[in-house]
Amino acid sequence: MNHRGRKTVHMSDASWIRSALERFEAPLTRYAFGITGDLERARDVVQDTFLRLCSESPARLDGRVAPWLFKVCRNRALDVRKKEARTLSLEDGRSESWESLDPLPSAELEAKEGMTRVVALLTTLPENQREVIRLKFQNELSYREISEITGLSTSNVGFLLHRGLRSLRELLQRDSRESSESVRPVRPLRSVP
Repeated sequence: MNHRGRKTVHMSDASWIRSALERFEAPLTRYAFGITGDLERARDVVQDTFLRLCSESPARLDGRVAPWLFKVCRNRALDVRKKEARTLSLEDGRSESWESLDPLPSAELEAKEGMTRVVALLTTLPENQREVIRLKFQNELSYREISEITGLSTSNVGFLLHRGLRSLRELLQRDSRESSESVRPVRPLRSVP
């Protein structure tokens, strides 16, 4: 502790924090963006998360850095979202897009369109299902780690993942059927004698 009562970061702690920053900054930013919907706010949330990590010791976290970081990030992002919701007007419905203007090869374009469709369908799921799916597949966390982050039981995490993935699969199948039905071949007109 320094003379002001704050914990002083030692060099060994600094390397531990640097390692956590390198490993988790991008996944936490994606996660916070999924909650806040704003990249700059997500970055601020992640910065706050790592500032809080500076006051922790590796021994206290006992090898559970990932769940701790995601839980702190989640709580901070939810706080930011609540605060923002109170201050935004209902008329502000703008959203940002970061699509590239560069032409893409057809295979890459198809994959991108497929992911865009999945992401769009993901937004139709209940928030708790979206969150556990993002934590599991974007951040590769275990059920136990997701449980620690969200405060849900591991069986509830499994249930939400199962329901969310089943719903996504059904939505994708329905979407695919509707797309193929809308592109039916045109029958040639018969000539009138």
